[in-house]
Amino acid sequence: MAASARDCIFCKIVRREVPASIVRDDSSTLAFMDFRPMNPGHVLVIPKAHAAYVEDLPPEAVGPILEAAREISRAMRMSGIRCEAVTFYLANGTEAGQEVFHVHLHLIPRWRGDAFGLRVRADYGRIADRTELDGFAVKIRAALGRSPD
Repeated sequence: MAASARDCIFCKIVRREVPASIVRDDSSTLAFMDFRPMNPGHVLVIPKAHAAYVEDLPPEAVGPILEAAREISRAMRMSGIRCEAVTFYLANGTEAGQEVFHVHLHLIPRWRGDAFGLRVRADYGRIADRTELDGFAVKIRAALGRSPD
């Protein structure tokens, strides 16, 4: 269940009503340390405006999230924390693993042997049939209101 902006924990962090370890703050985004890190140094980047899902964001709010993530990713690698790579992870809905219903991009420091990973389906790696892929593409294009190229 999506929280209103008044009750949203991330909105409370934006309003400085609850504490957070701030990494980056600008006019449209806020980045702070995840207090339940998947790996040490885990950062969350959020839009300051409340939106439960990516598709709820206005177009102008999307780019600044990735720009903030780009800067933080570089800084994580240069900071001295253990970070050979960075996983960007955004869960968009309950079934995708979203727990806080305010858009947030996870930046998770990674290193060889860190034991962090994604679970994949048993059939992962099978080569999809082109007809199947084309069928999905048609459905998504139709939902976008676009015709084939």
